[in-house]
Amino acid sequence: MSAAEARLADQRPQPFLRVPPFPGSKVARFELDANSPVAAEDPAELDRCIALLKEHRVGGTYWGPQPALPQSYVLLRSVGGAETVSSIADQHAPSVLWLPDGAALDGSILVVTGECDPWHMLSRAVALVAEPQDQVAVIASILGIPTYVIERSPATITLDRRGTPERLQGLLPALLDPFDGGPLSLPRAIGLCAFWRRLVDSNRDLAGGLGFAFWKQSTVAPLLWAGAADIPFYRSVPQRSGGAALALWRAKAPPEAIKEAERRGLALVEVEDGFLRSSGLGADCVPPLSITVDRLGAHFDPAQPSELELLIEQGPLDDPDLLERARSLRRTIVAEGLGKYERATSRLPRPGGDRRHVLVPGQVEDDQSVRTGGCGLTSNLELLKRVREREPDSYILYKPHPDVVAGHRAGHVPEAAGLAHADTIVADAPISALLDMVDAVHVNTSLAGFEALLRDKEVTTHGVPFYAGWGRTVDLGPVPSRRRARRTVDELVAATLLLYPRYLDPVSGLPCPAETVVRRLCTGQEPKEGLLPAIRRMQGRLKRSVRVFVR
Repeated sequence: MSAAEARLADQRPQPFLRVPPFPGSKVARFELDANSPVAAEDPAELDRCIALLKEHRVGGTYWGPQPALPQSYVLLRSVGGAETVSSIADQHAPSVLWLPDGAALDGSILVVTGECDPWHMLSRAVALVAEPQDQVAVIASILGIPTYVIERSPATITLDRRGTPERLQGLLPALLDPFDGGPLSLPRAIGLCAFWRRLVDSNRDLAGGLGFAFWKQSTVAPLLWAGAADIPFYRSVPQRSGGAALALWRAKAPPEAIKEAERRGLALVEVEDGFLRSSGLGADCVPPLSITVDRLGAHFDPAQPSELELLIEQGPLDDPDLLERARSLRRTIVAEGLGKYERATSRLPRPGGDRRHVLVPGQVEDDQSVRTGGCGLTSNLELLKRVREREPDSYILYKPHPDVVAGHRAGHVPEAAGLAHADTIVADAPISALLDMVDAVHVNTSLAGFEALLRDKEVTTHGVPFYAGWGRTVDLGPVPSRRRARRTVDELVAATLLLYPRYLDPVSGLPCPAETVVRRLCTGQEPKEGLLPAIRRMQGRLKRSVRVFVR
């Protein structure tokens, strides 16, 4: 048996539905559920699942490369090399020969080697010639493409007349959920594979990443993986790129590199931290468990539309199942006291008694969201002044941004200056507990305003954050006129937390739904911190000490 034949034999026991080999993943394949019967024994259920497989194009190595193909061809897939298929190739031209072992074939036939996306390889095929046990034949059957089977003894090629259910026999065992270990129904398994396929397909044109700090690359890489080699990260624009776009962490990318990418016509895909990030600060070099990836523009910049803005404006957000997921997720976040960087379930007393309590979250003053979405308002002290003017009788609490408190970023408000407008400064109180306690929130562009909406609080925006202009906030900034839709809080949650970000499960190392990361954050199932965050916290303490001494 050749090496290629042995490799094909090794693949035969694999389930038809597979887990892609995401970089850093701790899960190589679906685990079998030995306590459950084989999935989809009911014929009607199996027919529904076959329709789902066709709709989502999953099964086999659906994450594989997608080489250029002719308009019409017979797909010849064999480990036997040219000798096995040469006569068929002569009869069916043009043809594509797909060889797992990397063999070559002279002539006009297009030769493709290695494992590819089988759905793509069959996308324009008029027939398939394959080994008897090749799972690509299952996909051909689902797509209605005639399949011819290569027989070794005697050497013949015959039409395979089996139906799709028969071909799937034994390829759809009962599986376990890779995130919680529970039973995984066949439709849910297909849906999970479809989720991974959409992620991989969205990354296929990425040539690499630019501006990504070394300490976050390992967690970002699976979310930007295009199905083949790991995504390369660069400090400057590569001379040769294998794609038409670069993933960009703009705040850390050299300006000259950004200009060079634009000069060369590379699309820049904006990547930022997600809205449920981690239980630690990015400024402390704690890697994110979620990111946002936007091909139109940064979600915090109102100067142009972003994919998030289009999601909120155009939807579709009225699917009942999606809204129920959003409602359930929002309730969990509120009940568990979950915020972007922390979790707290303690309740705080109202220090101002019966007075109206208003929270003003500070921000990093040189942050891109403030520079672009603040519309000229960049000073935390100026924001406090404006809030006091609008709320003369309220009890105002000012919470400095955690990165500023940690000593890493700009935006410090001296205590005396802050207390000239606020009643108290609450540097250490968790944001979720403060949001539960107050009656209203005033923000520039802070995400705390969105977190307040989750808790049904009154929110006033002085800048133009992504959640302004949809009918849920009092907007003092110049909201773009293109934001015309009026949305419920759960519709905003569906777009902002379920559909827009990408999440990485810290336990399995797999891209995952939002609910998985929320569950991990609520139960403390995150990777142990390394030495770097501890060093960064020490640096922050030194900076704070110097600031106090100078003052």
